[in-house]
Amino acid sequence: MEPAPTPGGLRRSFQPDIVEYSSQVRILFVSPRQCRPPLSGAKLREYHLARALAQRAELTHVYFSRGPHGEMDALPWETVAVPAPRFYTPAKIARGIVGRWPLPVVNYTSAAMESALAALVSRRPFDLVHIDILHMAAYEGILRRAGAPVVYNWHNIESEAMWRYGAAAASPAHRLYAALTARRLWNLETEILRTGFGHVVCSERERETLRGAVKGARVAVIENGVDTEFFQPAPADGNRRRHVLFVGQMSYHANADAAVAFAREIWPAIRERFPDWRFTVAGADPAAAVRALAEDAGVKVTGTVEDIRPLYREAIAAVVPLRVGGGTRLKILEAMAAGVPVVSTPLGAEGLAVSPGRDILIAEKREDWLTHLSALSGEGDLWNAMAEAGRRLVTARYDWGTLGRALYETYRQWLDEAQ
Repeated sequence: MEPAPTPGGLRRSFQPDIVEYSSQVRILFVSPRQCRPPLSGAKLREYHLARALAQRAELTHVYFSRGPHGEMDALPWETVAVPAPRFYTPAKIARGIVGRWPLPVVNYTSAAMESALAALVSRRPFDLVHIDILHMAAYEGILRRAGAPVVYNWHNIESEAMWRYGAAAASPAHRLYAALTARRLWNLETEILRTGFGHVVCSERERETLRGAVKGARVAVIENGVDTEFFQPAPADGNRRRHVLFVGQMSYHANADAAVAFAREIWPAIRERFPDWRFTVAGADPAAAVRALAEDAGVKVTGTVEDIRPLYREAIAAVVPLRVGGGTRLKILEAMAAGVPVVSTPLGAEGLAVSPGRDILIAEKREDWLTHLSALSGEGDLWNAMAEAGRRLVTARYDWGTLGRALYETYRQWLDEAQ
């Protein structure tokens, strides 16, 4: 049955979940995005963590909606959709420069979201509030009315990602914007480290960074993961693997920068050595600079892919040529689960418990890309050993089921400690 719209344009749906075991914990999960369909790393992390919590607790999931609600309406927990606000309006840019909140937070401020959250916390009790990323920090005051501890889920350290963006930006205006915004983001991050009940990050490196900023902050590591049942090693489609594959949300500036730099600076030498290979850039909403790569020899830009697994079956390697950004890369874990060797920059593999030379190859210099891909080209002992080692790693450490259980147990432990 199609859920009826609620006042203010909100839409709600609820279906009873088949829980793993009963629990009285009531969690309000607040997000800036619609996590289904899961077309980016952030959406995948949100979906799998929300799913894990909903299997063990009573979950109310409030999010900004930018498209059809079908897949969200079908989720087996309560969802509340709020129309997404407009980004980068002149008024928001001005507020982002001179107001309390930096622009990445101002972009997500919305009277409709304020109204929805105020109504929820006034109508029912919650035991814990989960805010998915810093961008929703402006709502912390409203959410505190629930009388429940507020926890932030950090997909990365936003100020760090902004500093890195500024360092790589070609435009002086972009560098200035990045420097100012990074400073304001860091001030906000240190503030919420003091006010938030707890914080969840993706890597031990990030935990140490945040603990170094605010002594005594409660910070837990729940790493990014992969669905190891969905992604399985499979034989190549055809006689040989001929694709060098880069996967990611291609509207995200770090992915777009990586795709363009690899295609223009690295790919020509690889194509000269392997003329029958193709560099395939797969991901939703490719930026204009990424779309333009399709005109280059041996480069394919797919746009949105409904099922990425067939592309992994064609891949000689998955590459992660990131030069800016933060967090940990679900694209590496997916490739490993699919049984495909990975070649990455050091930044691309940052935060993952990988062993260079065993389950991943690291390209520190431009010439390393051709060296590593040449070593994998025969699909021989090195290729098979790396594929097997990567699969073992993600199965043992990065399965979403294990990580989701750890998140719920962390929340229960924190709540017990607070009593």
